[in-house]
Amino acid sequence: MAMEGKEVSNNQIVLRDYVNEFPNESDMELKITKVNLKLPEGSDAVLVKNLYLSIDPFIRIHISKPSTRPGFSESYKLGLPIRGFGVAEVVDSGHPEFKKGDLVWRMTSWEEYALITSIPPEGMPGMTAYGGFLQLCAPKKGDRIFVSAAFGAVGRLVGQFSKLMGCYVVGSAGSSQKNKLGFNDAFNYKEEPKLDAALKRYFPKGIDICFENVGGKMLDVVILNMKVHGQIAMCGMISQYNLEQLSVFKICSASS
Repeated sequence: MAMEGKEVSNNQIVLRDYVNEFPNESDMELKITKVNLKLPEGSDAVLVKNLYLSIDPFIRIHISKPSTRPGFSESYKLGLPIRGFGVAEVVDSGHPEFKKGDLVWRMTSWEEYALITSIPPEGMPGMTAYGGFLQLCAPKKGDRIFVSAAFGAVGRLVGQFSKLMGCYVVGSAGSSQKNKLGFNDAFNYKEEPKLDAALKRYFPKGIDICFENVGGKMLDVVILNMKVHGQIAMCGMISQYNLEQLSVFKICSASS
């Protein structure tokens, strides 16, 4: 067992090549480096041991070539560990707000031990749901809400906010094993032969607010089922992240 102040091996998953369409194992590689378990005197950094890493849709954008996703945050650099959210235990700390043994949830890197040198406020899923739904959409009691990818980190929070506001909310997901998490109802889109019929079943009078995380075919049918003056908050397009060329909305093609 490694002692404090000693160098130990540090397994990293680094980005080897930028991803084209669906990620392959060859786009990443295992790299073994060394890390000292004791921070230098006077450091205000935090050294953590990662316990759990979250594989979130936003990572797919960052491992694309820089030129293929204009308007998004910059791509991760080749040869460096991939970054994402995770749960970690503090090994050593020079920061006044953290001590050895603390459990933290924050942005980290895909490696056994990670050095955190900047401690910004965290909580991306919560802030995204709060700002995108409560602030942007401003739901009212009685509104009828649809959330795609409803059981992701952001979608499930939108569902809870909807209930707190007195709204009727239905979510879609890719599994029948997931419970409704407090939603009024939910459905597995993979088991629906016609998505348009599914939405009409749950929203016979139309959708007031859609919190969209999927795009593609799902968004096509959502548009057809929106009420007049309804709102669509475009949070994500996870159906498009692995495509070389983004799909065009069918409703737009049909009207051209």
